[in-house]
Amino acid sequence: MSDATPETIYLKDYQPFPFQIAQVELTFRLKPRATRVLSRIAFTPNPARPGRHDLFLHGEKLKLISAAIDGKPLPDSALAITAGGLTVAAAHLPQGPFTWEAEVEIDPEGNTALEGLYMSGGIYCTQCEAEGFRKITYYPDRPDVMAPFRVRIESEMPVLLSNGNPEGRGKGWAEWDDPWPKPAYLFALVAGDLVNLPDRFTTRSGREVELNIWVRKGDLDRCHYAMDSLKRSMTWDEEVYGREYDLDIFNIVAVDDFNMGAMENKGLNIFNSKLVLASPETATDLDFERIEGVIAHEYFHNWTGNRITCRDWFQLCLKEGLTVFRDQEFTSDMRSAPVKRIADVLTLRARQFREDMGPLAHPPRPDHFVEINNFYTATVYEKGAEVIGMLKHLVGDDGYRRALALYFDRHDGEAATIEDWLKVFEDATGRDLTQFKRWYTDAGTPRLSVSEAWNDGTYTLTFAQATAPTPGQAEKPARVIPIAVGLLNPNGDEILPTTILEMTEGTQSFRFEGLATRPIPSILRGFSAPVVLDRKVTQAERAFLLAHDTDPFNKWEAGRSLARDALSRMILEGEDPSGQLISALEAMAGDDSLDPAFRALCLHLPSADDLAQSLADAGHEPDPDRIHAEQKRLAKAIAARLEPTFERLFGAMEVHGAYAPDAAQSGARALRLAALSYLNRIDGGARAKALYASATNMTVRQGALICLIENGTAEAALADFRDRFGANRLVMDKWFASQVLHAPPADAPGVAARLAADPDFDWKNPNRFRALMGGLSANHAGFHQSSGAAYDFYAGWLIRLDALNPQTTARMSTAFETWARYDAGRRAKARAAIERVLATPGLSRDSTEMLARMLAARQT
Repeated sequence: MSDATPETIYLKDYQPFPFQIAQVELTFRLKPRATRVLSRIAFTPNPARPGRHDLFLHGEKLKLISAAIDGKPLPDSALAITAGGLTVAAAHLPQGPFTWEAEVEIDPEGNTALEGLYMSGGIYCTQCEAEGFRKITYYPDRPDVMAPFRVRIESEMPVLLSNGNPEGRGKGWAEWDDPWPKPAYLFALVAGDLVNLPDRFTTRSGREVELNIWVRKGDLDRCHYAMDSLKRSMTWDEEVYGREYDLDIFNIVAVDDFNMGAMENKGLNIFNSKLVLASPETATDLDFERIEGVIAHEYFHNWTGNRITCRDWFQLCLKEGLTVFRDQEFTSDMRSAPVKRIADVLTLRARQFREDMGPLAHPPRPDHFVEINNFYTATVYEKGAEVIGMLKHLVGDDGYRRALALYFDRHDGEAATIEDWLKVFEDATGRDLTQFKRWYTDAGTPRLSVSEAWNDGTYTLTFAQATAPTPGQAEKPARVIPIAVGLLNPNGDEILPTTILEMTEGTQSFRFEGLATRPIPSILRGFSAPVVLDRKVTQAERAFLLAHDTDPFNKWEAGRSLARDALSRMILEGEDPSGQLISALEAMAGDDSLDPAFRALCLHLPSADDLAQSLADAGHEPDPDRIHAEQKRLAKAIAARLEPTFERLFGAMEVHGAYAPDAAQSGARALRLAALSYLNRIDGGARAKALYASATNMTVRQGALICLIENGTAEAALADFRDRFGANRLVMDKWFASQVLHAPPADAPGVAARLAADPDFDWKNPNRFRALMGGLSANHAGFHQSSGAAYDFYAGWLIRLDALNPQTTARMSTAFETWARYDAGRRAKARAAIERVLATPGLSRDSTEMLARMLAARQT
């Protein structure tokens, strides 16, 4: 563990920066091991902080060559330099405006943390969010300090890019000007031997915008879908939110080494190449959808994140939650809204609910942090989006539209807070959102219990809400919860269409009068709030809802609950109560009036992690081996019973003609592969082998390959896959991940070790590391082997990576997040692995914070 005690930053201590910046001018003289950065920054006193103040500029791992104020060099005695920055005492500063000039030297090639300016395969690129700019030059690296930037790049690289509009270029240089004030975390620079896919977009006001996607030579043919997604995003944002692009050029650059998915730098988005490059032969339908969504997300940040940014990093969920909500809306409009909603809830429950119920729980807006990189979490992103969705439920579509218009008008060019965001809704709609604000300030997932009564034509639903204590927060007052409810007659007719019930108290009842018969309720339609719904429901009622509910989400939820209940009883009691489930699935799967993509989702059984959490919530210590065995037993029983249905679907859902990654074709392929996954359990892999051999796209090829891996008959297919795609770094990530994720649990640690020794395992590349280690941690029974072999293997690799890339290491460490829910033997081995990593000399602040929080979980 690091000897230095990391400093905790608190929201309550926020103060504006003492100075404002009128203009930033930067010159980069690029060299791989010795880049010089010259800065010229025009400071003025900030009226919000009257009086004389020292000038503190963040800076890390910088070699200071010179520093001056108003052209006069500063002596060493005027500068106090620490590992975190540089201070000029107030006595050395003019009382009015002044210009700071500095020259520093940095080492991009040696920057393995991939923060600041670094090199990826010979390309210079940057990643400055959250605090990477301080590794480029001395600067107030905080989001509330916004300024226009002018940048000059000097290099022999043929392509030189930065934020804003191009101002000029010549042999060995280029200049860029960004007129829109921005914080330093949005700064970007790229220099490399790149080629571009060009296009143009005409805004609704008639302005012409030049579009480019820049990639390595050889990757150009896989950029077209990303460009199409960008243009559709720009059109959608104009039509739905009234937001028009504001520069003359928009550039996207794809790089291979990137800690995140993508970055919304003003006018120069930098992307992980896996979220740009796609062709039918190399990318799956899910890859195409993900590219579409992330391209949209980063573009939408131009207004919700760039033009209006966050005042401090505690407000991160303001820009990220809102932008995730917007990209979810976009994908829903481009594809199937019900399928998108189900997919989003699956992600929320798998990632954010797990976070909220464990040692890493925190509010969407935390009140303190040690390392801000550790708060780029599902709570900030996905739960942040859910909070926006609830707000829209409460104020209605028109109220939401008016509030957003006011938000853009009032706060354009500002660094805003959650309070600013809620105030525009209060001003636009007249609502008091004081209680609603608890969704931003309180951690934890509320549990919503339901009881019901029927008396002479009146049906009453009584809800009670409770939220368990989370680290640092014991008291959880009642929140505002929008509960979408519909009522069905016993014959399946809907007698009450979806209605929003607004719960504001700890316990609250709602009455429905004048009913002829006792209804069947459909509660939390569309998953109108991120809560856990506790209601005693018979299998017969769930089967009824799966057959008759008019709300697609609750229709799916009924089938999901049927499967979870059946599996829980099989795991705990050894029973086989799956008859009603299988009959319901048979009716649903064979109903050709339903969207194929929806049917495919309904056929997916609950994940092992989902089942483990359900068992833990009920007071049981989940047994990963038993969970895996009963999942296999149920899947085989479904396959045997529904074999004729699956055979028909496997044939009927075959897509003929040219490949398209649209909703119709993707849904058909998803249902066909879902049928194959069941047939594969009873046909020995014959269909999968034939399908792999005839596959013409990656969706089908990878789906067949996974079936063969699960059957233990994939040796020839894996060799063929490598022969075909060995030179394609993104496709080879699939090769690594699939083998360990779908390996028999007993073999998983050995498979991972074998693959880690493969010459193509470039562990320094975040995508490759995530592919292998993420695949192992997602193999539930394999990772949680009672021997602890996987824990020990994984911990060793965290230690190795942390020395080079703390950010990726800290994020990957969350594989241990749920260690405390298992039996004493597994807990002891997991704890030993965590402590082993924490004992590493010089362990990064990022990893130390995450693992220490996990270790604080229940230890009994």
